[in-house]
Amino acid sequence: MKEVKFLKHWHLKHLGFFALTTIFLFASCSSKKKENVKITEPTTVLKLSPSENNPRNSEGDFINLKDGRVLFVYSHYTAGAGDDHDPAFLAGRYSDDGGKTWTEEDEVIVANEGEMNVMSVSLLRLQNNDIALFYLKKNSTEDCIPMMRISKDEAKSWSDAVPCITDKEGYFVLNNDRVIQLEDGRLVMPVALHNTPDGEWKNQADLFSYYSDDNGETWHSSEKVPNTTDIITQEPGLIEMKDGSVMMYIRASGGFQQLSFSSDRGETWSHIEISNIPSPVSPATIEKIPGSNDWLLVWNNNDGTNPDIKGKRTPLTTAISKDEGKTWDYIKNINTDPDGWYCYIAIHFADNEHILLGNCAGDRTAGTGLSVTDITLLDKAWLYK
Repeated sequence: MKEVKFLKHWHLKHLGFFALTTIFLFASCSSKKKENVKITEPTTVLKLSPSENNPRNSEGDFINLKDGRVLFVYSHYTAGAGDDHDPAFLAGRYSDDGGKTWTEEDEVIVANEGEMNVMSVSLLRLQNNDIALFYLKKNSTEDCIPMMRISKDEAKSWSDAVPCITDKEGYFVLNNDRVIQLEDGRLVMPVALHNTPDGEWKNQADLFSYYSDDNGETWHSSEKVPNTTDIITQEPGLIEMKDGSVMMYIRASGGFQQLSFSSDRGETWSHIEISNIPSPVSPATIEKIPGSNDWLLVWNNNDGTNPDIKGKRTPLTTAISKDEGKTWDYIKNINTDPDGWYCYIAIHFADNEHILLGNCAGDRTAGTGLSVTDITLLDKAWLYK
């Protein structure tokens, strides 16, 4: 078991709350640039709220384009109440100033090709310079499979969709901003299997990784992540470590994120073990900060000791690890609304100084928890203050 340094609620009192003041850099999402705007505190630069015939906007990811723009792709729901199974297509918004301002209108990136919807986007610049787009094609509660498309012209057009799982059938969950490429070129995606044809839905998912050594043309399954406990595991994520091993971090019951490790590039996994990341049953996101060995963690730093927010997906918190997750420091809150519902986080390093976050940011009491997506611009220096 790795060394444990608990991030207790005590930290929040002594480090202070850094509540996010929502500051729009433009009126009603104007794409006009604001000159000489210096971002020093976390700033909401785009809020995608529900509207008529658009009950939910959620679970997106970012990519830098060679022309200097940033593309954000997310699930735009078109009917129903915004439930996970309601109709949605993949929509795109663009920024040409590093994320400070964004285009006003959605561009259809992928139409709703599923019998239910398409959702949960991961965008990845491959080592061969192509852009890979991953998403879930959801046909039923027994049929939800990750798909991949490739763009060779900077997201102007996309290849036909290719299923990433062909050896099994079922309802697989691949969260947004989850697919990684290892230094040796292998693609790895973490998935959670909740149901199979003619089966019964299980909250306790079977966890796997799927990996490809040919830029996504073919995919292979790992062995199942071992779990002989009664801890519920769901929605895994991955990060590569300095020694070439891969760490899986896992949304889980029991008050903490769980971990599993692979020493063979995602083909087999160790038994789950408790992490030092206190958490409700909510996904976290961890990514390596470019140009360093530091890790950035964004999650709900909620250990359940505060009865007012026990089990809720709040606050939205950042932390830095300089030792690959053994300890976490520089713990800061971006948003602390006790009724806020912060989850499904995408981290994007827009440039050397700025980081973009995309996440669900609705209001639990209003029933909009997953319906609103915020894009937040962070100054990297703020993370280390």
